[in-house]
Amino acid sequence: TSLGAGFNRRVEVVAIQSDGKILVGGVFTSLNGITRNRFVRLNSNVTVDTTFSSNLGTGFDLTPYVVAIQSNGKILVGGNFTSLDGITRRHLVRLESDGQVDEGFSSNLGSGFSLTNSAASYVGVIEIQPDGKILVGGRFSSLNGIDRNSFLRLEESGTVDEGFYTNLGTGPSSFPKSIKVQSDNKILVVGAFQFWDGNVRRSIVRLLP
Repeated sequence: TSLGAGFNRRVEVVAIQSDGKILVGGVFTSLNGITRNRFVRLNSNVTVDTTFSSNLGTGFDLTPYVVAIQSNGKILVGGNFTSLDGITRRHLVRLESDGQVDEGFSSNLGSGFSLTNSAASYVGVIEIQPDGKILVGGRFSSLNGIDRNSFLRLEESGTVDEGFYTNLGTGPSSFPKSIKVQSDNKILVVGAFQFWDGNVRRSIVRLLP
């Protein structure tokens, strides 16, 4: 009943905050006939959090695919979008708990993610480590104009963990689909890849921390 006529198009991702509020992303552009461009937060009673929506402005231009909530309540959103509220945010953005953009994080991402000679780039998977570092996978070949092949780790600030990236070598031959951190902090990566750093690693690899 609270959703009324519902979403006008497909929902791609749902994440639940510790306070019970529900983050919803997808292809939709409206909820119950009211404009909600591709991302919305619902209160625990499933009514729209209108303050959060107001802080998103005009919303995303394209689709969020993944949402991850940090321990401090900040919200990581990844997808194929290139802007939020009319401002360039290429494929990854971090929101404050009230829906405003974390500008410091965005500044550290620079021009964002992209794929050489193609517009079909995206961030498709995000996993937050216990220490707050952020594992990011998707269809991209660069971040802020610097070569970054399909998988990397960010510091909590949004800067690249350069030592980690160097140890990946040439990385996966295709993009990761899922990332999980084990209790011993080893990292499982699965996807469509057949090689990792030039060695045969068919579809699954485990990385040391």
